[in-house]
Amino acid sequence: MPQLYFRPIVQSDAIRPSAAYPLAGGSSWFTHVEVRQRGAASKVIPADEVPTQTLAALTAGRGPVCGLPLNEPVIMGVLNVTPDSFSDGGEHEVPDRAVERAASMVQEGAQIIDIGGESTRPGADFVDVERELARTVPVIRSLCASGIRAAISIDTRKAAVAKVALAAGARMFNDVSAFGFDPDSLPLALAEQPFVCLMHAQGAPKTMQQAPEYQDVTLDVYDFLQERVQVCVDAGLPKDRIVIDPGIGFGKSTEHNLQLLRDLSVFHGLGCPILLGVSRKRFIGVIGYAQEPARRTPGSIAVALEGLRQGVQITRVHDVWQTKQAFALWQAMQ
Repeated sequence: MPQLYFRPIVQSDAIRPSAAYPLAGGSSWFTHVEVRQRGAASKVIPADEVPTQTLAALTAGRGPVCGLPLNEPVIMGVLNVTPDSFSDGGEHEVPDRAVERAASMVQEGAQIIDIGGESTRPGADFVDVERELARTVPVIRSLCASGIRAAISIDTRKAAVAKVALAAGARMFNDVSAFGFDPDSLPLALAEQPFVCLMHAQGAPKTMQQAPEYQDVTLDVYDFLQERVQVCVDAGLPKDRIVIDPGIGFGKSTEHNLQLLRDLSVFHGLGCPILLGVSRKRFIGVIGYAQEPARRTPGSIAVALEGLRQGVQITRVHDVWQTKQAFALWQAMQ
């Protein structure tokens, strides 16, 4: 039997019907759902006709993640300690500057700091384990020693890097390959039990933007994440340790990105918190006429707000206080 995919048609008005269902336990809600399947036209049905197990996944609250409750939006601050990241490459290579920037982001409202030592921008070169460790671990140790009031996430594809980072105090293993790059990553997660983020990416960073293709980008990404979550759960990793990320900009065209963003609510059917990373991505510059990444903040916030409306729990950003302010205003108007 063909798989069915259920996308809540999300609303956020403060006046809601008594029969409305909460979206992932948050403030947004839905009364109807789009049902999709491959090779057939979609249809709209009342939410109470959704299969019980799927409806439970779409409506149940999530969290906590890294000790953070998810009934309020969580902001993850980006800290790239690399010379070549697309937006902030070279700005935080020196450990003292990286620590200073992390502390600043926490003051601005970041609750998780995501530290990466290998750029995964389109066209980026591979970085060996030793170099990645040298870039990231001193920063993690310094931040943890300082008593930073935020959880630390290590953004890496490599189990050897994650292992040392977790020992140094990181609490999340954020893997853009969803444990597909390094066969030691899942065994490490089973042994250490960190929170993990499984992201979809088509291809390797070096080549991923060379004419990416999908049969149906939303359903293809959903199937991939569903399979990766199931692999982890079957291996023994508790589902409440898993966060998913549709991987905006990773092996996707502008139209692919836009379709995923329109369809974000479908991913709640996987029953995991959703992390959305769109900050300063190229497609924002294309649509918003901003060639320089640093000039893409307004567009990044616009997309982040749509993610918030569709129940995204964790938003990964470069511009922390600006996003925090926008979220506060959005919430105040609900």
